[in-house]
Amino acid sequence: QVHLIESGGGLVEPGGSLRLSCAAAGRTYRNAGMGWFRQAPGKEREFVAGITWATGRTWYSDSVKGRSTISRDTAKDTVYLQIDSLKPEDSAVYYCASAPTAWETTDNKYDNWGQGTQLTVSS
Repeated sequence: QVHLIESGGGLVEPGGSLRLSCAAAGRTYRNAGMGWFRQAPGKEREFVAGITWATGRTWYSDSVKGRSTISRDTAKDTVYLQIDSLKPEDSAVYYCASAPTAWETTDNKYDNWGQGTQLTVSS
């Protein structure tokens, strides 16, 4: 079992940047994947970005590719998601999740989830 805690959400103006954190505790899968998802009101949860624990290889959704960076600090068991050039449509609850395999983009492949952190992009 992996326990995940997200932090770093808040209110940001359009064009700004924000870095979200996900602290993992418990049986972290060193060779598996960590992902960030988001869910806006009235919409389905969607994949944002993923990273492998072991090698730090990354993959992104088209919606954030080029303005987002996912990274991890293995010493701190923490995964980060930075999003630049924020847009109002980035507003959502952001969830961190872990999967026993890497390169996953669908939420049913992830078996541990955090409680989420709210990001609101508004002027």
